[in-house]
Amino acid sequence: MTRKNRTFTALGGLAMGLTALALAGCAPASGAAAEGGKDDLAEVRLGYFANVTHAPALVGLSEGLFQDALGDVDLKTEVFNAGPAAIEALSAGAIDATYIGPNPSINTFIQSGGTSAHIIAGATSGGAALVVRDGIDSPADLKGANIATPQLGNTQDVALRSWLADEGFETSVSGGGDVNVTPTENAQTLTLFQDGQLDGAWLPEPWVSRLVVEAGAHVLVDEADLWKDGAFPTTVLLVRAEFAEQHPDVVEELLEGHIAAVEWLDENSDKAPAVINDALDEATGKTLDDAVLARALENVTFTVDPVASTFETLVDNGLAAGTQKDGSIDGLFDLRALNALLEEAGTEPVSAAGLGEE
Repeated sequence: MTRKNRTFTALGGLAMGLTALALAGCAPASGAAAEGGKDDLAEVRLGYFANVTHAPALVGLSEGLFQDALGDVDLKTEVFNAGPAAIEALSAGAIDATYIGPNPSINTFIQSGGTSAHIIAGATSGGAALVVRDGIDSPADLKGANIATPQLGNTQDVALRSWLADEGFETSVSGGGDVNVTPTENAQTLTLFQDGQLDGAWLPEPWVSRLVVEAGAHVLVDEADLWKDGAFPTTVLLVRAEFAEQHPDVVEELLEGHIAAVEWLDENSDKAPAVINDALDEATGKTLDDAVLARALENVTFTVDPVASTFETLVDNGLAAGTQKDGSIDGLFDLRALNALLEEAGTEPVSAAGLGEE
């Protein structure tokens, strides 16, 4: 299970012996909030997608790593199809944290003036591509094509629109243009592609591999080829700012479970496919073909590093695509709790690239 010398981020025994650390600088601003610590919190609500790119969430749930870290605080989960829907739930207070793509994270931060949520860790790098039908062998062949993305404004939607613009194509968020971009639910994308109603799609794993293995698509653009060293964020862990302020100890424990899940994936690559498939079955009632899952896992790297250095470019891409407002992302990251845990384990800290606390 290697691709371009694929490596997981090794975290050197973080699953063992993690100690409680204070989330420095995130103390509640009021006395009432200070009293609202873990002891009177019944549950934490976590969102995620049933995708291979959300494997840390799948493993953390199936192996009980989150619940072990949270102790008496119950973990409740909700499954989403794409980032904008998860952001709606986060903004409404229906969930407290979510695994999500970078672009929806950027959008909510900018639209709220930096008050809605913060990225507290990375989860997955890589694992997204443009797959197309036979007869499309170069960008020029896309003129007049109908290409799907998971949802308007989600990470893959922005990536496609940005890449098409670089190739000289015009698109519109309302449809039409030189290439028609059609936001479509992932399972429906597969069916429509098989029926010949779509020419291609820019998708995350495992949907890239499903279209390749099950529907005869081929990869026209591997998004990793568009980034320095092939590193770009596909999934991050985002927490609602108010929740983090009121319950820093629970956020820290959620991070402990997340770190343990990434470490588990690092140490158990032989067991990972079966565990991920069981978790997908639990979430959706369906499993992946072994060949699909193996191919998908070859194209992702699980890491707590959010690759913050890419986010200014992601902002530029979203602006060019017309899917987000202009604004600052200074303060988007709060990696202090993550880096405190990494330091405790003797592991190198990760960078916020000047875009927040670390």
